[in-house]
Amino acid sequence: MIQYPFLQKGATIGVTAPSSGVRVELHPIVEQACQRLEQKGFTVKCGTTVWTQHKAKSASAEERAAELKQMLQDESIDILIPPWGGELLIEILEYIDFEQLPNKWILGYSDNSLLLLAITLTSGMATAHGTNLLDLRGEYSDETTAMWQQVLSTKVGESVVQYSSPKYQKEWRHGHPSPCVFHLTEQTIWKTVSDPHITIKGRLLGGCIDVIRHLIGTPYGDVQRFKQQFLHGDPILWYLENCELSTTDLRRSLVHMKLAGWFEGSSGILFGRSSANQPVGNYTAEDVYQELSDELGIPIIYDIDCGHVPPQITFINGAYAEVKVENGNGTIQQHFLP
Repeated sequence: MIQYPFLQKGATIGVTAPSSGVRVELHPIVEQACQRLEQKGFTVKCGTTVWTQHKAKSASAEERAAELKQMLQDESIDILIPPWGGELLIEILEYIDFEQLPNKWILGYSDNSLLLLAITLTSGMATAHGTNLLDLRGEYSDETTAMWQQVLSTKVGESVVQYSSPKYQKEWRHGHPSPCVFHLTEQTIWKTVSDPHITIKGRLLGGCIDVIRHLIGTPYGDVQRFKQQFLHGDPILWYLENCELSTTDLRRSLVHMKLAGWFEGSSGILFGRSSANQPVGNYTAEDVYQELSDELGIPIIYDIDCGHVPPQITFINGAYAEVKVENGNGTIQQHFLP
């Protein structure tokens, strides 16, 4: 059975950096994000790893894992939200006892999606792929990002609906801060490789493909065991996003996942928008999606609200989802089924 944490009103948020911490000159934006959340009725507790960054990580693997464990076990902390992603979260996996995790939400994306997927695959506890802490520092959140609270406050047996964003951000403009952090200027259009009107159902799993691919062949990436132990015959509906992979590396990674059996019996794949999806020669990301769809015989939806081109929908690893696309507009209903 999938276990779902529940976000209480006025919850206490633990902020820890299992990947990258925040450099001194950027500490004010962490403080701003904490203040915004406190204004919304949350209590925020920051760990020491948040404030340090050295050699591409917030601290040693042992220190990062210890702080994560401490916050997970602290009964006064209800949810963990890292400041942002990073590069080397994979170093901490061997120091985490995945069989002794309390039922508590962890929300994030990018490098953090490696931890989220490992937790769900090994323990059957649902995890939340969505906004990070620093993207909550605005005067208000856009309607897509703001849904994280409602999604994480869904009770077992209930469902929650989210919609594709009206617009997305093409590029960061740090010199011109926005009241909602993002500069949403481009029309969002969810696309498919075949039928423009499509519905896909299945149990959600996914994250940033740059990092989750490294779970293949490890004790933390046993998709077949997860399916047998927790899914009771439900197909997996994958959501994936590409941060920095070239189009050919994206293709190699997807073939690797296919050969490892990750896509066996899947109902479909959702791909997030990506600024990295540039052609190599004349080989495009759309070619990659079409080839994968043909090989697996499953539908693929792409340019969805997920990942490093904000805003993004909050996806729950382990939840049963129904995803619809009609005329470029997307709807996702997630059912918190055990």
